[in-house]
Amino acid sequence: MPAAKNVPVKKASQPKIDKQKSVWIHSLFTDYDIDLFLVGKHFRLYEKMGSHLITVDGTAGTYFSVWAPNAICVSVVGNFNDWNNSSHPLSVRWDKSGIWEGFIPGIAKGEVYKYFVKGFDESEHLKGDPYARRWEHPPQTACIVWDTDYTWKDKAWLKKRAKLNALDQPISVYEIHLGSWERDPDNPERVLTCREVAGRLVPYIKEMGFTHVELMPVMEFPYFPSWGYQITGYFGASSRYGSPQDLMYLIDELHKANIAVILDWVPSHFPGDRHGLYEFDGTHLYEHADMRKGFHPDWKSYIFNYDRNEVRSFLISNALFWIDQYHADGLRVDAVASMLYFNFSREDGDAATNEYGGSENLGAIQFLQDLNVAVYGNFEGVQTIAEESSTYPGVTHPVHAGGLGFGMKWMMGWMNDTLKYFKVETLGRKHHHHQLSFSMTYAFTENFMLPFSHDEVVHGKSPMLYKMPGDDWQKFANLRALYGYMFTHPGAKLLFMGNEFGETNEWNFTQSLDWHLLQHAPHKGMQETVKALNFLYRKEPALYHFNFSYEGFQWIDADNANESTFVYMRKGPKAKDTLLVAINLTPVVRENYRIGVPFKTKWTEIFNTDDIVYYGGGINNRGDIVPDLENYNGQEYSIIVDLPPLAVVIFKSK
Repeated sequence: MPAAKNVPVKKASQPKIDKQKSVWIHSLFTDYDIDLFLVGKHFRLYEKMGSHLITVDGTAGTYFSVWAPNAICVSVVGNFNDWNNSSHPLSVRWDKSGIWEGFIPGIAKGEVYKYFVKGFDESEHLKGDPYARRWEHPPQTACIVWDTDYTWKDKAWLKKRAKLNALDQPISVYEIHLGSWERDPDNPERVLTCREVAGRLVPYIKEMGFTHVELMPVMEFPYFPSWGYQITGYFGASSRYGSPQDLMYLIDELHKANIAVILDWVPSHFPGDRHGLYEFDGTHLYEHADMRKGFHPDWKSYIFNYDRNEVRSFLISNALFWIDQYHADGLRVDAVASMLYFNFSREDGDAATNEYGGSENLGAIQFLQDLNVAVYGNFEGVQTIAEESSTYPGVTHPVHAGGLGFGMKWMMGWMNDTLKYFKVETLGRKHHHHQLSFSMTYAFTENFMLPFSHDEVVHGKSPMLYKMPGDDWQKFANLRALYGYMFTHPGAKLLFMGNEFGETNEWNFTQSLDWHLLQHAPHKGMQETVKALNFLYRKEPALYHFNFSYEGFQWIDADNANESTFVYMRKGPKAKDTLLVAINLTPVVRENYRIGVPFKTKWTEIFNTDDIVYYGGGINNRGDIVPDLENYNGQEYSIIVDLPPLAVVIFKSK
């Protein structure tokens, strides 16, 4: 449904201003705004709610509005009135919307404030503004009157975004945590601002060939060890990384380098900090009152009440805010499975049910469908991505066909099966052969993204390099092969920072990545492997054009368990695009290895994870490879090649 600003309506008449009062009666809302808000269809509330620097009758100041339907009093407090609870009261609207509002003359940009809220039971609450654009640096918890004014220079990017960010294009995502990608070298305790980190981060991502960057949550959050997944300020760019304009600058610079920006977004739960959303007006306003639905036992946080129209308006407005005001090219939606099911991480006896007795959260399903319809309907060339770990059907299917409407979904099953396989000692892999091939039985049921994310390198899970078995040589060879397999498997790609050069420690959010490792040849070789894979992925249509379709994949040999080898084709829109991928996951060289091929044309090796430039052993197939007229693997022709140990080799027909 179109946002309120797109519909020309007459603004509600304003009562005569009494300029002797500390708070003038003023409103930015129209009757239509209120109607949309109350039915859960106002998706640009950030233009009305919160604090806004405006001029009324020639007087500059700030307009405030906040939703607190069960409060008996709401006032604005801050340094400007010595935090006096009674000096600047807001007026409740007459339309039963529960919105309190007013204009305070003289309040300028940079003023610190909170809302004093008195509940119906006389309880008193000092709350941050749910729609604040900026917050104080934690541990301080007040909001700051601010704007999102910025002179963008990414017009060229936005013009071509719909093409470059489409599902038939290369999608290789570099996931980063801004607070630990790189710290201030002169003061490692200090987190760099977005503007400071941009100078090295943007060229690095471009040099490495990633097409996208995913920023772990950049919304304001009080507890640094939560990594940003416990949000109190949904509309505020975290002050830990500078001002809102600093984040805009980083996104602008990424766009100028033709790198798309995905923001990690958390509409699944929020913390119980007293200054945040929890019990905002003295009641369970944003969260369910029934704690079987409203409390998350794993994260000790509170779950949004998706059945409430005003809450859906809040969340969808927030999603559109980051795309509209910050030019985000996509949102990765966290913990979708926890939203879909009441019994997520609960025993059946402790879980609520829906009106039909089932475990599905019908309000959350409706919210996610509304979200995706709103995002794709209001913006061209954006993507939403679900981090969804269940078997819920149709996550990336269109809403009109009964799906949730996401653009992509993380392929958690592939990630788990792949890591389990690679952790097995090479001699035992023949007993787990189909653990690696199983993903192709369901690879095209959704639009999948293959993730090796931050979750895989924390909490005792070990860094990617040390998940690999064997001595140091085998560990590096295995990891290079793993990435070769990942980049040739159908689906978009995601790699967490540090994985690209073989970090030797688990991710530590309190310090910079171990960039010094790149002084060592194995780590430099790992980095060069990922760089080469990224550029090969972008160059070869067979590796991306049919990322989410069976048309782009064909097994040649999926069953050679004894030798732990796999052979498959990746196909593009033209026959000449066809690639042949051969994988050897034992430390033994497979000499004179015969592979069936569909064409009589010559083949040539275009990539090999065992190349010496990647710190491999240098077992390559040089020159043209001419097929024999010998049926093999069900193909009319066949070729003979050497397969290096623990390696992925890619061939292309000439």
